Amino acid sequence: MVQQLSWKVGGQQGEGIESTGEIFSTALNRLGYYLYGYRHFSSRIKGGHTNNKIRVSTTQVRSVSDDLDILVAFDQETIDVNVHELRVGGVVIADAKFNPSLPETCTTATLYAVPFTEIATELGTSLMKNMVAVGASSAVLHIDTEVFEEVVLEIFGKKGQKVVQKNMEAIKKGADYIREQLGEQLETMKLDPADGKKRMFMIGNDAIALGALAGGARFMPAYPITPASEIMEYLIKKLPQFGGTVIQTEDEIAACTMAIGANYAGVRALTASAGPGLSLMMESIGLAGITEQPVVIIDTQRGGPSTGLPTKQEQSDLMAMIYGTHGEIPKIVMAPSTVEEAFYDTIEAFNLAEEYQCPVIMLTDLQLSLGKQSVEPLDYNRVEIRRGKLQQGELEELEEKQYYKRYRVTEDGVSPRVIPGMKHGIHHVTGVEHDETGKPSESPVNRDDQMNKRLRKTKGIRFNTPIHVHSHEKESDILFVGFNSTRGVIEEAVERLEQDGIKVNHAHIRLIHPFPADELLPYVQGAKKVVVVENNATGQLANILKMNIASHDKIQSVLKYDGNPFLPQEVYAKSKEMFVLNGNV
Repeated sequence: MVQQLSWKVGGQQGEGIESTGEIFSTALNRLGYYLYGYRHFSSRIKGGHTNNKIRVSTTQVRSVSDDLDILVAFDQETIDVNVHELRVGGVVIADAKFNPSLPETCTTATLYAVPFTEIATELGTSLMKNMVAVGASSAVLHIDTEVFEEVVLEIFGKKGQKVVQKNMEAIKKGADYIREQLGEQLETMKLDPADGKKRMFMIGNDAIALGALAGGARFMPAYPITPASEIMEYLIKKLPQFGGTVIQTEDEIAACTMAIGANYAGVRALTASAGPGLSLMMESIGLAGITEQPVVIIDTQRGGPSTGLPTKQEQSDLMAMIYGTHGEIPKIVMAPSTVEEAFYDTIEAFNLAEEYQCPVIMLTDLQLSLGKQSVEPLDYNRVEIRRGKLQQGELEELEEKQYYKRYRVTEDGVSPRVIPGMKHGIHHVTGVEHDETGKPSESPVNRDDQMNKRLRKTKGIRFNTPIHVHSHEKESDILFVGFNSTRGVIEEAVERLEQDGIKVNHAHIRLIHPFPADELLPYVQGAKKVVVVENNATGQLANILKMNIASHDKIQSVLKYDGNPFLPQEVYAKSKEMFVLNGNV
């Protein structure tokens, strides 16, 4: 019996690959296993190779696995593309229809040809071949096919009991066929029992959308783009139930300005996009900065530049999100690293946006946005709504012909905020420099006062957990630093290096800007070597470390920018090599 294994299904887009993985993983999640899933897909609607790799474990996992135990193939390309991942003793379960074969170089895996299409056709339609594959997989793992019944009922129940029954029959026939072929040969694939606890199984985008809902957001203007669209799709279904709405705008410029306008009117609003959309939003983000309007913007990073690799992993928007706007404005940039953090940080993003009256950009990446993870039940008692200096009572009467000092210069940099229509709250709002009442002003003294006031805001920012730290003590041989979805692979690399006798710390940055230099500095000072792990070509996070903390001689980068997420072995091997090359034994 094993504590964890990795399963992958692959084929052409449009063949039901995603639903195969969804049914398989949902059933295992309900048994109480921890799961981590990552989809590889092409940037087209139909056709092109796609696969879904799912890691199943009796303990928490936060990354894709190095190797592969079971590969389910609907075409030969799936075998050719993925066979190199199979471990010694791995298994390929392939549709007999295409006469599958293993390459001559693959001598340690076993191929089982199962007539997915033939069995499904005999039951009424070839479309059920994915259910036959699910059944074959369950037999290899020694899982009773009955565990899939609840999931099948939820998916196909609306189509009638006969459809449910046929799909369950396909699962059972797939399981029966593989059992007859294998006998007792695959006892090593049998999973240890799960703990049976109920957990959610969700992608980061769903957690962000749920966090926005719990955090009081009631309006989302957005333009669809991979890998952000699921946020909008989730809220299209849910926001109307709470008196809110979603509008699909003509472009990202409109989306951002509408979100700013809604916040100006007192409604918590957000928008979400990826790198190309954020580029279009930059002027609007500057507008929010100078008019001191709160707005939450989600950037789900993907491969760039331009259209780049729209369905692949990358973390190359970091510098753009911090420095992309023209001029200088206060801005907060956050970066959750798990699905749970994505939920709670989205709520906090709305609080910070209103408390500091500035744009808050929440960075995710494709792996975090679309990767599916087991999630412990969320604690809604932790939800807190803070609206900062928003004036919600009666305002003092103004002298005749006076305007409200919406942009009053204050010690903490945050001015009192009113919404349109409040009695005695009339003021100007303009994108040009202005005085305390909002009237345009080019006075040098006023310019200094307003600029200094705005830039004072974020110096006093309070974020509960600016860095997530794994540390026994501040001194270490290696300090890993990362952000977003690299957390899981770094955690596994830390564990392996510690088994090698290397003292390792890990700091994962959740508040990118303003940078938490004071919190991170002791760990950098106590490390012999700082290894920054990130999915880009220029080491953007490493450069930010150098700008804020120095220690240039200690900082080295482990980079990957081929569109694929890191594997634990890659981070472990590269950092171990650095350790040895630096004269350590």
